[in-house]
Amino acid sequence: MNAIPPSRAQLRSRRVNLDTGRENVVVISRRSTALRPDLFRGFSRVELRSDSKTQLATVLLTDDDSLVGPDELGMAEPAFRRFGQPAGSYIAVTPAPSPPSLDAVRAKIQGKTLEAPEIGAIVDDLAHYRYSDMEIAAFLVSSANFMTSGELIALTEAMARAGTQLRWNARTVVDKHCIGGIPGNRTSMIVVPIVAAHGLTIPKTSSRAITSPAGTADTMEVLARVDLSVEAMKEVVASCRGCLAWGGHVNLSPADDILIGVERPLALDTHEQMVASIMSKKLAAGSTHLLIDLPVGPNAKLTTASQAMRLRKLFQFVGDRFGLEVEVVTTDGRQPIGSGIGPALEAQDVMAVLANEPQAPRDLREKSLRLAAHLLEHDPDLRGGTGYARASELLESGAALRQMVKIIEAQGPAPSASKIGSLTIDVRAERDGVVAAIDCLRLNRLARTAGAPLDKGAGIKLYKKIGDRVEQGEPLYRIHAFEPSAFDLAVGMAQLDSAYRIEPQAGAAP
Repeated sequence: MNAIPPSRAQLRSRRVNLDTGRENVVVISRRSTALRPDLFRGFSRVELRSDSKTQLATVLLTDDDSLVGPDELGMAEPAFRRFGQPAGSYIAVTPAPSPPSLDAVRAKIQGKTLEAPEIGAIVDDLAHYRYSDMEIAAFLVSSANFMTSGELIALTEAMARAGTQLRWNARTVVDKHCIGGIPGNRTSMIVVPIVAAHGLTIPKTSSRAITSPAGTADTMEVLARVDLSVEAMKEVVASCRGCLAWGGHVNLSPADDILIGVERPLALDTHEQMVASIMSKKLAAGSTHLLIDLPVGPNAKLTTASQAMRLRKLFQFVGDRFGLEVEVVTTDGRQPIGSGIGPALEAQDVMAVLANEPQAPRDLREKSLRLAAHLLEHDPDLRGGTGYARASELLESGAALRQMVKIIEAQGPAPSASKIGSLTIDVRAERDGVVAAIDCLRLNRLARTAGAPLDKGAGIKLYKKIGDRVEQGEPLYRIHAFEPSAFDLAVGMAQLDSAYRIEPQAGAAP
């Protein structure tokens, strides 16, 4: 325990069971024996100091002595964890002014173009949890209004440098990324073992779901451990040529994770912020060649070809600036990929494709092969134009499946078994006809309502895709859930709108 004796400016720390998300929050008694609460009028933050450790936190006052005593400093879980001192340590607490970088945020709100050092200071404060959610939102909204190319480059570079920098003992390090929004689009889990089986290095770091029913990390966690340390990740890549790990655990671009946590509830998803987010993580991950998947569809993040073209140019602009070779492909974003939506159901699809099972989703298989082909073409020993044939060979021969099994064994067992949700209902067609459209956004929300990704076995199993003929009463998809309340909510949501549009078949009688 910290042996610093108590003084008038110090309080004894106490761990308080409060989850305050990203923000550091501390609680002080209104009857504090060491600090007068009126000292904090005009200050929203305090500075905590113990030995060489310092941390900013938002202060709350309480009259409940059972929560925090007059001589104690209550530390909510995030603040306690980040400060890293044991409970009972004596911590000096003083009022703290706002971070100086907030002056740059205020200037941005007023329409000023920021210089690289100003953006660097903002990112540094973000990465060290010195901003409240309100201040983060102010930066995001002001940047969403306009961002110059210089600001984009500065933001990307600052975020890439703020966390872990991975470097690999390979001349060519390939990676892929999809901008998201399409349910069931688990191509990375098929592309990685194909590319690694060929012999190229592909250390794939992926995110967990924020507003979707599953991220790649959530789905991979059904099969293996994903919270790898940097050392463990390097060991897996050394032995397997590839991995499928959770990027948040290795601290790649930590400021980006903080920004994403605020921008998603605000529905902020500007092209510049998206590019800075993705490219900062790929630069930090040590990639040399990057493939970007841009799904385009009526309910996708990109709804038109012109939007995709503009975003492609932004990715290539940033890639050129940092010496990262970027290839961008547009793909069909009109409907889900595969038949499962939700971690365990998506993992079933992935393993079915890798095992070449007859019932494996053809669209997931085909898209994965085409994406893998693009990455394989970066092998100088592979003849141009033969990437697809090589990817098919690796999949059909079982080499990709063996490589996936090797990666799973190297990463370690999944933290828990993931059964498919036992509460089920089939959502059925209300008329005869042909599936004309599927609302991806609504299916995402429906799967989350059913419990995904928190309940890894919750989600949706699809039976019909665009162009399929259906008869009245025929199942379109099945909802899976564990909790009755979540199940009832999902069923009610599906009854209001199934997310499927069925039109009469051409030539059919009205």
